[in-house]
Amino acid sequence: MEVANNWKDYEILDMANGEKLERWGDVILIRPDPQIIWKSKSFPKKWENTNARYNRSSAGGGGWKYNKKMPENWQIKYKELTFNIKPMGFKHTGLFPEQAVNWDWMIAKIKNSKRDIKVLNLFAYTGGATVACSYAGASVCHVDSSKGMTTWAKENVASSGLEKRPIRFIVDDVVKFVNREIRRENKYDAIIMDPPSYGRGTNGEVWKFEENIADLVELCTKVLSDNPLFFLINSYTTGISSTVLEDILRLNIKKNGKFSHGEIGLPMRDSKLILPCGIYGKWEN
Repeated sequence: MEVANNWKDYEILDMANGEKLERWGDVILIRPDPQIIWKSKSFPKKWENTNARYNRSSAGGGGWKYNKKMPENWQIKYKELTFNIKPMGFKHTGLFPEQAVNWDWMIAKIKNSKRDIKVLNLFAYTGGATVACSYAGASVCHVDSSKGMTTWAKENVASSGLEKRPIRFIVDDVVKFVNREIRRENKYDAIIMDPPSYGRGTNGEVWKFEENIADLVELCTKVLSDNPLFFLINSYTTGISSTVLEDILRLNIKKNGKFSHGEIGLPMRDSKLILPCGIYGKWEN
């Protein structure tokens, strides 16, 4: 388990009953998490003074209940990176703080390469990896089918002072875009992907992780440069082992380098508890 333990503006204060109590800057939120299957709270008093709670509906979906005044949106920092946060539908805030593990790794890989690196970030969401890679000095192509998420990513780039860096923002279906890049013979030194379990592209194209991930990885190897730096798959799909992600990379990347896989997680403050949050498979040169 690789743990994102370098945060100052984010922390888990407690976990119990399928919920996590979190501090995002000065804002305290309660959000559901299916991994938290134990019932006992470690710090019951901390749950009494919160800004908002996301309640799941028995009919599906859910909504936020606000307990006291809080900003509509605000910023938090991770080291030199700045991100814009706001409560949104389906419990999200626009950032997955456990991804800091991957950001640190990408930044170190890019800086240590001592050369110009072109990064392709697929299913790029609000651009956490885009911001990290750009900060490290890479040029980035950011691809996501949601116009709203892409706008949010641009805001994160600007908030981190990176708006003059070479970043292409593409609103498109990932598979269609990669196929176009193959035809154009565009190549990338690093590929990052964070595919959803299920999703739809810009024109309603259906994506199912189990059915489509292997084909996508094979497709993406066709846009890898002759001297690539890394290929990272991140996933939150329930029931998929991180070993599977490494296996898929091994089947498709025929270059020398190191393959690995694992879990990423978040620590709970004043505790030895770790919340598992996602999995990864990666190849690196």
